[in-house]
Amino acid sequence: MDGANQTAVTEYVLLGLHEHPRLEMVLSVLCLGVYFVNVLGNSLLIGLSTLDPRLHSAMYFFLSNLSLLDICGTSSFVPLMLVNFLEAQRTISFPGCALQMYLTLALGSTECLLLAVMAYDRYVAICQPLRYPELMSGQTCMRMAVLSWGTGFANSLLQSTLTWRLPFCGHNIINHFFCEILAVLKLACGDISLNALVLMAATVVLTLAPLLLICLSYMFILTAILRVPSAAGRRKAFSTCSAHLTVVVVFYGTISFMYFKPKVKDPNLDKIIALFYGVMTPSLNPIIYSLRNTEVKAAAIALLQGGLLSRKMSHLYCCAPSLSA
Repeated sequence: MDGANQTAVTEYVLLGLHEHPRLEMVLSVLCLGVYFVNVLGNSLLIGLSTLDPRLHSAMYFFLSNLSLLDICGTSSFVPLMLVNFLEAQRTISFPGCALQMYLTLALGSTECLLLAVMAYDRYVAICQPLRYPELMSGQTCMRMAVLSWGTGFANSLLQSTLTWRLPFCGHNIINHFFCEILAVLKLACGDISLNALVLMAATVVLTLAPLLLICLSYMFILTAILRVPSAAGRRKAFSTCSAHLTVVVVFYGTISFMYFKPKVKDPNLDKIIALFYGVMTPSLNPIIYSLRNTEVKAAAIALLQGGLLSRKMSHLYCCAPSLSA
């Protein structure tokens, strides 16, 4: 018995939808297209925020962080998943599985915190506009971003350490598309009560608490907007936070649907829902910000017309030290 408990697992088998190869082929084409949109759209947002001086503000700094987060989050599992769709034997090494679980959990936790920070940024911009430069200085924004990323990755380190300390007794078949922490915990042959407790506490602190802060921020924002005398002023004030509010609704809406929906008899449906949550949601962020933000649309038009790059190059040329000096 002790020998069985000490059986080393060198690789894991990812089942995915191995019983439905045609459906997997459709999903592979769809996920490849969505992944391409995600990487292209979020990279474009990062590029616009860097190149256009009009987007050098706290809101677009955090948006760039969110875009980077979405690119890294999907890249942590989608490429290997697409390869596995085409393979008869879908395996991932133990270090690869550990890294994949660590990254997906860390980036998901960080996104919750970043959305809360972005809500605070909108609260300060609308409710305390005169103090905005002081409260949302570059140094403060950098500290908020570092704290969000650091907390998310520290939480994932704790969860991963507790998970991989469990005995697995040679079990290595993961009934999912990638190494998701709940799917990995199902393989453990030991007591996972501590893992469940810590995971629940982390969910409350890093998911529900940011949601509460977001709701409080928007309650104050709505109160401030309703006090604006003119309808045009109210529309302008609301337009500055409508894109972020839409992203929050999509993000937490899909999470709520995943975890609070009625139990289904077919476990494959749960896997497909989780797949769409992990792949589709990050690709929606650049679309939402592009469609609902006039500054982003103006920067994109300037980039397409070549004016944005030419202005940036002329600025670099003018600011470069003279070689003859």
